[in-house]
Amino acid sequence: MSDLVAPFQGERYAADDRLSTLIAPPYDVIDQAERARYAALAAENIVHVMLPEAPPGEPDDARYRAAGDRLATWRRNGVLRRDQQPMLYVLAQDFTLPTGERRTRRGVFAAVAAEGYEPRRVRPHERTHAGPKADRLALMRATATNIESIFVLAPDRDRALAHAVADASQGPPDATAELNGVGIRLWIVRDPSPFPLPPSPLYIADGHHRYETASAYALENPAADRVLALIVSAQDPGLAVLPTHRVIFGTGRELDRMLPRWREWFDVQPLAAGHDPVTALASLGKDRTACLVADRSRVLVLLLKPGALPDRLPSLAQSTAVRDLDVARIESLVVKEILGAGMSTPIVRYVADAKEALGMVQQGGAAATVLLNPTKVEQVFAVADAGDVMPPKSTYFVPKVPSGLVLRPLS
Repeated sequence: MSDLVAPFQGERYAADDRLSTLIAPPYDVIDQAERARYAALAAENIVHVMLPEAPPGEPDDARYRAAGDRLATWRRNGVLRRDQQPMLYVLAQDFTLPTGERRTRRGVFAAVAAEGYEPRRVRPHERTHAGPKADRLALMRATATNIESIFVLAPDRDRALAHAVADASQGPPDATAELNGVGIRLWIVRDPSPFPLPPSPLYIADGHHRYETASAYALENPAADRVLALIVSAQDPGLAVLPTHRVIFGTGRELDRMLPRWREWFDVQPLAAGHDPVTALASLGKDRTACLVADRSRVLVLLLKPGALPDRLPSLAQSTAVRDLDVARIESLVVKEILGAGMSTPIVRYVADAKEALGMVQQGGAAATVLLNPTKVEQVFAVADAGDVMPPKSTYFVPKVPSGLVLRPLS
């Protein structure tokens, strides 16, 4: 058995016939209104523990103790049941991309060593922030449980993991649910011994704060030396990474003001009438860095000229792996140029759906929209291998891993 990845004794809702009312997306994509919506679905919905509220009349930090108390009550009352032996849990998510394409992504829930990044067996590509880690650490101390999982990718060049996960998900699932239009199926691998658990390195796709929190907690509690993780093969045909388009609000940011500067670096041309923007961008960006920039009346194609990269691109890059990213080049040469124009303070919104992003500039009052191509998985690996980090909002893995399907007690 791998010392990096192992089966575990999971804890699951007993009422799996109403699982759709009990699960939720990860904590960091739920705003207050959405939290209220999930909380109203059921008194046992996972948000009551994952995003706890302080009891009336008590200080805000009492919410962590309240989460621990609620979790203990659920266990006493049989709301949650713990499996009697270490297992693996195979997940399939059936979803629709913004283009309308249907896909199924498959992965396996397992326990991954919470050892930090220094051994280089688990590799990050994002920079984290102290606030979310302090919040998650307080919750982990109060609950001694992995309430939700991180999401990691295994290179899986021999496709052993992809084949094993596909084989395990052939028969009828042990549980099903639906979350925000995504179909969810779960299979329990009761005999994990023949299952090919992936070797190092593993790459964090989503959940950097949770992984670093788990690693910090492991220093306090050596028995909690692993973290719940959904592991997906990089060879999985359902793996999808969307770009995060930039929608910019603020006056004084007319495209004509930026065009002379952009023409130093890019070939600039209008998008031909009748062409689908996403399809056109994908085709144009096969061999060159490309983006689309739109205002209310037009859509322009920007194609990076060969040899046009200035020395300052991008100031945050420490490695060639980052300098080679379309998103780093466009952030530096296009987005920052728009943000720096005008006297008003700009507002940037990040949108995964290209049609929605274009609608925000064409009818929604935005000054400009910048559409990007998605970052490739191998580029995520390259940045992580270089020990570097990507610009913010460089990747958007879909769908999000649901919270509440499987929990992992740490004692």
